[in-house]
Order: sequence, then structure tokens, then C-alpha cells
Amino acid sequence: MQSNFWHKQNSPSFSLAPMEDVTDTVFREIVMRNSDAGKLHLLFSEFTSTDGMCHEIGHDKVKHRLQINNSEKQLLKDRNVKLIAQIWGKNPEKYYKTAQYIAQETDFDGIDINMGCPVKNVVKSGCCSALIQEPELAKDIILATREGSNLPLSVKTRIGFNEIVTDSWISHLLGMPIDALIIHGRIQKQMSDGLADWDEIAKAVNLRNQIAPHIKLIGNGDVMSYQDGLDKVKQYGVDGVMVGRGIFKNPWMFSPEMINWDEDTRLKVLWEHTDLYTKTWQGNKNFAILKRFFKIYCKEFHGAAKLCHQLMQTSSSCEVKDAIEFHRASKMVLID
Repeated sequence: MQSNFWHKQNSPSFSLAPMEDVTDTVFREIVMRNSDAGKLHLLFSEFTSTDGMCHEIGHDKVKHRLQINNSEKQLLKDRNVKLIAQIWGKNPEKYYKTAQYIAQETDFDGIDINMGCPVKNVVKSGCCSALIQEPELAKDIILATREGSNLPLSVKTRIGFNEIVTDSWISHLLGMPIDALIIHGRIQKQMSDGLADWDEIAKAVNLRNQIAPHIKLIGNGDVMSYQDGLDKVKQYGVDGVMVGRGIFKNPWMFSPEMINWDEDTRLKVLWEHTDLYTKTWQGNKNFAILKRFFKIYCKEFHGAAKLCHQLMQTSSSCEVKDAIEFHRASKMVLID
């Protein structure tokens, strides 16, 4: 029987949120490399479509989202970090089959069901946050996923669709056979706008305490630093926090004692990220995806904006390396 890490998870736990074209095996490893031991506990895959996983042709186009590099596996083991596959769709049978595949063919520690993504074309298809309006279908999906795998199971959702429905929706989910519930403090209609409503997350905590005390409850939304996460755990009673967009402001969020990431460190990690991405995907993923990360590293040093602009024109790791070396050489000339 699979050991259930959720039941053994100490509070507070810190998670990196699943993000499209962001949390692949490469970025997860880079974040772990730059995190203090014991500060990061849970990582999630990119969103993985159950339709794609169950499609005869589409399967091979989707399964890369569940790739785990050997170097990442070693870090996960060394750091005792758990890795969770997040899946989405609306067909319970496909959830069952996808859960079977993940349990039998991959090294993921758990499965998470996406019932929170607010993207309009996804919602129009009846998936993710649209399931907030279909509680019985949501139930069938959870039961099918549970039947397909004995891996620990969680659900990530929001506090409502067009309006806040924390009481009814969260109570419904707390009656399901899940091990953890991750709640983003916005409704679908907000997308990522406005402030996350942590008072509603606290309301969910109270419901959890009454209905299913064994279920871990993780808060998500506007966690911008490690200390901010600790403060939210204390103030709102959650068992942990999940960091999403905050990682773009500070990729060293899980190394809170280090407050001065100098230029050399930033450029070193930028190159490590680029090099690992290239070696991992080798033309199987668009190089342009990598560019969204350049501005993370290129800031808070002289010439950062200019370097970032040059990096955005690149189309290969060799060009990235040349741009970094040119930047360093230009600075040496200025010093001389």
C-alpha cells in the first residue's frame, strides 16, 4: 500500500503551484537547487489533460508533461520533496485511466485534480473551475480517480465561479475521499485580478475542522515571500501555503535566509536553467517558452534591462551564452 505523505505532512508545508509551461521537470529542479533543505515540501507537474492521455495519438504529445529527469528524481529523494501530477478534464472514465497510468508507469507520489483553472477556453469545455458548477460530476471524477489509483489524492479549486460559494462547494468536497484540498482565494470570474480572499480560506479551514479534520487544507493566492507564507499559516489556520506567481518575483523564495542574490548568482542560475532546458527537451519543446524566465534573473543589477532585451532575441542556448558573455565583457571594459 502506498504510503500517504499527506497524512504525515508536518505544518506548515510549502508548495510550488502547478503552472502551464512553467513547472516542468527543468524548472522544478532549478527551484529545488536554489531552496534550503526543509523549506520546500511539495512540487506539482504542469496541467496534464486526461483527454490527451487517453487519446491514441495525443498521448505521446501530452505525456512529456509528466516527465521527471533522473537529476530531479535524485534531488526529490535527497530533499524528501514529494512530486504530484496534476490532471484535468471532465470525463470520469478518462480520469480513471489516467490515474492508473500515473500509478503504474510514473514515479509521481500523488495525484491532484484541477478544479480551479479559470482560463476561458478551458472553462467553456466544462473543465477545471467549471466543475464548481457541476458538483455531482466533480464527485464522479474524484471517485473515478480514487478507484484508478491508490496514490494520495488532492483537489485544487477556488472559492466560487461567478460568486463566492465557499460554504456549499467546499463542504461538498470535504465529503469526498480526498487527502488534501488546495484552495485559491479567488472566484473564476476574477481570474488573477484583485486580492485573494484569505478570509474565505479561513472559513474553509473551519468547515474542514468540523467535517473532515483528517484532510489537509492548503491556502493559495498572493503568497509573495516565505515569511508571508508563515504569517498566513498563523493568521488563517491553514496547514500550508502554495506559491504561484510569487516565484516569478523571487525564484529563491524557498531560501529565505539568503537576501542578496548578486549579479553573478543570477547569471549563473540563468545559464543553468537554459542549459538544463536545452539538454532535457532538445528541440522537442519550443525554445521561446524559456524566455518567460529571463526577466526573473535579469533584474537588480546594472545593465540588467539591456541584457534581458538581448536575451529575448535569442533562439538557442549558444546565443544565450554569447549574450551573457558579451554582457560580462562589456562590464569589464567599463571597469577598466
